Amino acid sequence: MPVIKALVSDVPELNILVNSAYRGETSKKGWTTEANLLEGLRIDEATLYGYFEDPDIIILKNTGDNGSITGCVYLEKRSPKLYVGMFSVSPLLQAKGIGRQLLIAAEEYARQLDCHTLTMTVISIRHELIAWYQRRGYQPNGEVLPFHHDKKFGNPKQPIELIVMEKNI
Repeated sequence: MPVIKALVSDVPELNILVNSAYRGETSKKGWTTEANLLEGLRIDEATLYGYFEDPDIIILKNTGDNGSITGCVYLEKRSPKLYVGMFSVSPLLQAKGIGRQLLIAAEEYARQLDCHTLTMTVISIRHELIAWYQRRGYQPNGEVLPFHHDKKFGNPKQPIELIVMEKNI
């Protein structure tokens, strides 16, 4: 299915998808889980609703044949760059090309905004995920950031740092 813009009416389903991709037992069925690194939710509906109120943010979604959301990506214009976040694919559907489609759509959206660099943060010890992004042209830029202190995106089970990765298009 094509990647299209998510709607505010998608918030409940996006909330379930993102949390299932990152945390809890369901996330362990995929290779992108953070359940061993973080406790708690990855996102909540209030935060998602807030994203739809920000004109610099768009969420793209991929849907299956039955119309259910199978993947999503958060994109925020931070001129002159486009920030890529909340990149999620259903753990039961990973390694089927959905993530690749979402990244291609993110790059197309960046071009529409005249942003020539996509940027993201990745947990520094997620070596398999970093390698996946590198195979798609993203490279660490040398910047290291602390994990979010407000615990809004989960409670770390160990010290966590984020690396910044970028791709020029």
